[in-house]
Amino acid sequence: MSKSILNEVQTKAYEIWNSEGILDENIEVKARTLTTEEAIGNPEGDDFPLQRGKEKLMEADFRGAKGQAFTDRFGNFSSSLREIAEMDLTNNFRRAIFVSALNAVQCSLGKTERTIHCKNDGPALCAPKFADFIEENYGKPKIGLVGFQPAMIKAFSTKFDMRIVDLDPDNIGAEKCGIIVEGPEQTHEVLDDVNLLVVTGSTIVNDTIGNFILEDKPTIFFGTTVAAAADIMGWKRFCHQSS
Repeated sequence: MSKSILNEVQTKAYEIWNSEGILDENIEVKARTLTTEEAIGNPEGDDFPLQRGKEKLMEADFRGAKGQAFTDRFGNFSSSLREIAEMDLTNNFRRAIFVSALNAVQCSLGKTERTIHCKNDGPALCAPKFADFIEENYGKPKIGLVGFQPAMIKAFSTKFDMRIVDLDPDNIGAEKCGIIVEGPEQTHEVLDDVNLLVVTGSTIVNDTIGNFILEDKPTIFFGTTVAAAADIMGWKRFCHQSS
């Protein structure tokens, strides 16, 4: 399911880039790995995945517009847009190249905004606004948070009943704001138990995003990684402090 969704995003990207006449231009898209300081500055707290070295932000630069993607497999890459649009998205590194490039190109075309991760106190400012947004639009749902995001956990836990699922073994079983973080084997149980999914956009890079697009309950993605894909596919995204 998730693979077909990602392929659909790539197909749509190919069509857009072709219609814009940029697919065959001799344009380089470069992705580089950002340091923690470059990526998020110094946010309050020390338990963000980037700070602990679990993930890095890949950054693509296209005509001066930048796009990013969280990934646990990172490195440098340079190619034409055609090669990226036709690339087999068979691992996290390739998917991060495609997603960061997609964000940069769509930003350059004026089709996507907020593709650069917030820094410093951004997460702490975003999370309460996100909680207010959920309350205003969905009332008091039971939330399933997919992805360990400490500022959101802090803000959501004061307003909503919630469960948290994460892939990182260092997080699984840990307690945050009185809530035990659960592992991927609990995902289906959590999906059945909650009314609203709040999902990290990095699920598009690890190719699990299809698991969280359901017909019977709403999903809100967060973060910059999924920015352009959300616009292309019509998914709801909240990312208040990004630029």
